[in-house]
Amino acid sequence: MAHYQKRGHIPPKRHTQHRDGEGNLYYEELMGEEGFSSDSSLLYHRYIPSAVKDVRVWELPDHGTTPNHPLRPMHLGLHDLFEAEEWKSHDAVTGRRLVLGNGDVRLHYAVAGEASPLYRNAIGDECVYVESGSGVVETVFGDLEVGEGDYVVIPRATTHRWVPSGDEPLRVYAIEANSHIAPPKRYLSRFGQFLEHAPYCERDLRLPTDPQTVDATEAEAHGIEVYIKHRGPGAGGIAGSVHVLPHHPFDVVGWDGCLYPYVFNVADYMPITGKVHQPPPVHQVFEGNNFVICNFVPRKVDYHELAVPVPYYHSNVDSDEVMFYVGGDYEARKGSGIGIGSITLHPGGHAHGPQPGATERSLGAEFFDELAVMVDTFRPLEVGEAGAAVDDGKYAWTWAGGRQ
Repeated sequence: MAHYQKRGHIPPKRHTQHRDGEGNLYYEELMGEEGFSSDSSLLYHRYIPSAVKDVRVWELPDHGTTPNHPLRPMHLGLHDLFEAEEWKSHDAVTGRRLVLGNGDVRLHYAVAGEASPLYRNAIGDECVYVESGSGVVETVFGDLEVGEGDYVVIPRATTHRWVPSGDEPLRVYAIEANSHIAPPKRYLSRFGQFLEHAPYCERDLRLPTDPQTVDATEAEAHGIEVYIKHRGPGAGGIAGSVHVLPHHPFDVVGWDGCLYPYVFNVADYMPITGKVHQPPPVHQVFEGNNFVICNFVPRKVDYHELAVPVPYYHSNVDSDEVMFYVGGDYEARKGSGIGIGSITLHPGGHAHGPQPGATERSLGAEFFDELAVMVDTFRPLEVGEAGAAVDDGKYAWTWAGGRQ
């Protein structure tokens, strides 16, 4: 999805001199993917972007995982992870807690009331879903205003920070990849344009403002800290470091290219429906290496006279399915204790589907008022400390009416 953009002040030709009004040379930085062979942008800095005054270890929150063994489906109540007022002292980066993960993707949850430190994920792209609340994501490219229902897609190694606004907590579901995250290839032309059958298009994407240069003279006297998540010796091969910079990294005067953060709101997703029940891939919104992201939005449902609107029972033999319920009333899960803020894990090897009675109740329905974000992974997911903390321990038995 390479859509060229230009912000701020840039020279007419790339890799040529670009100077300020006093004749000082700006420093050109190429931010590119896949070894100069994929999307990239050129950013022009007031100061040398490589300059570092000091480094130290960032002791990451627990990134350890435990295998889902013996294999079972799970219900995790994410709204139980944080105490009522605890969010006021947390931020959306260092306050993340790991729910589920594998070698391709990690699913975190955070409830924030404070601004995060400057942050850079050097492992992969992030797709952060804003469950509720609002704020600004300040980035080296410019600012993004975000709110309920927004997917915020942040390319690998983008320096940014999350700043909540208002009196309500900012609740975020952070999908951290070990790869890049992009719209499904089947919705794009060979040149990267959204095709006519795609459920969203370029008009729906919100892009950064012009770059916001920060005057941080006083802070720079003590150094500017950037928290970096990177490959290393920690749990899951993930480590953290803090780089202390002599100048604020938000010193970009202009940039252009096809790599940048953007926002897409779930309300702009146009659902694909049919005469009979459609399979989950029609709800896909993004994809990464060995995983996909889908969303189930309010929509008209199947219109065959004998249609069964809720999903049929199915075995995801090649994937684990994670559903995050964020709005409405999910028809297939009624009677199982699932509510807003719930996650269900349906692992590969287990046939799953509607709760008892849900199929009959759905017959004749014309509209589903539900909103959920789904992640399907093609390698087994393990349980993080947050997932273990809010496992209800009984979801697996709901189809049978209780544990024997």
